[in-house]
Amino acid sequence: MADYLQVSTATPTRDQAIDLARTAVAERLAAGAQIIGPVTSAFWHNGEFGTGEEWQLLLKTTRARYPELEAHLLANHPWRNPEIAAVAIETGAQGCLDWIAANTSSAE
Repeated sequence: MADYLQVSTATPTRDQAIDLARTAVAERLAAGAQIIGPVTSAFWHNGEFGTGEEWQLLLKTTRARYPELEAHLLANHPWRNPEIAAVAIETGAQGCLDWIAANTSSAE
């Protein structure tokens, strides 16, 4: 089981993505975040097909911190039922993995 995760979500605006990234990283729920956008999404929502412009947010965290990160994203996300997905980082440069671990430790 991988100890490191990349978590993704998307927001309707750049500023909302920045706010989520800033607060998650400041609270050490994620070691860092990248914001990509705008991106065009195609999706089903409430039984209807749609497309729209979104800003994708990628966060690096540990499996141990994921539940708190997910709760933070759900509580602060502009959408009522946002997509939040985590994928395991199966391997990576040891320095990067060490950085994720060191920067997601609970602040003392």
